[in-house]
Amino acid sequence: MVPGRYVQPVMDRPTFQVNEATVPTINISNLNQSPHARSLVIKDIGKACREHGFFQVTNHGIDRSVINGAIDAASRFFDLPANQLQTYKSNDVCEPVRYGTSFKNGECEKIQFWRFFLKHYAHPLHNYVHLWPDNPSDYRDKMGRYAVETRRVALEITEAIMESLGLGPTYLQNKFEEGMQVMVVNCYPPCPQPELVLGLPAHTDYGCVTILLQSCEGLQVEDFKTREWSSVPDLHGSLYVQIGDHLEVLSNGRYKSVVHRATLNADKRRISIASIHGLGLDEKMACAEELVDEGTLGLTGRAALETSWST
Repeated sequence: MVPGRYVQPVMDRPTFQVNEATVPTINISNLNQSPHARSLVIKDIGKACREHGFFQVTNHGIDRSVINGAIDAASRFFDLPANQLQTYKSNDVCEPVRYGTSFKNGECEKIQFWRFFLKHYAHPLHNYVHLWPDNPSDYRDKMGRYAVETRRVALEITEAIMESLGLGPTYLQNKFEEGMQVMVVNCYPPCPQPELVLGLPAHTDYGCVTILLQSCEGLQVEDFKTREWSSVPDLHGSLYVQIGDHLEVLSNGRYKSVVHRATLNADKRRISIASIHGLGLDEKMACAEELVDEGTLGLTGRAALETSWST
């Protein structure tokens, strides 16, 4: 039996009798082919952003050894004794390296969630990597390699998204160069009653795009139209791109951030690594002038971080 503090209200409990999500799959290597091939990929990316808020990318160029190395380093970090993990604990959501557990924010503070996490900034890498855990001894190297590669992929995809909106591919280039990359490394232990508990509640991500890697199934997304949940299948080594709050603001709502949550299973531990890319913490994301209708929205990274993502 799980402790009562983890049991979700009936309306929030996960259901496993759900359909498998329709995941648009996009071969992003074609972004570097002929202009015609690139235009087709950009069209597919725009459609996925508009209709789903997420998609899967193939042929992303990240070697399987880099992906496996990141999952392995994360898994061994969470195997460390509790007293070593606690050295990274902080209540400041803007700390550059932060370990924690559960999810406490406003209405959520009375109900806990079944996960451990480690968050650390990753751009510019040389500014932060020395603050990352040095146990396991290869954590910085393996996670650092993965962080660099996911940033490359995120920049490619963001350029394509900008083009799909009718903006230039370099529209966000300078802001991204000075922006943030946050690695959110999650560990969801096996749960004896996964039907009563969540790893993470329904939420959106606060950046422009999130590159997500998962070791096994557990991600669920909410359909834009039906508001029903569906499970995202696990394809080993695949990467998922999720649209975040900043991009919803920039696009004036044309592209919406996807609502998603983390479910659990009774048999094995799930590791996920979310690489979140966006503007600097104090940089305000505004609607692109070219896309303004009746008003302009604005959102800083710090405001989103402090109000929407307090873990």
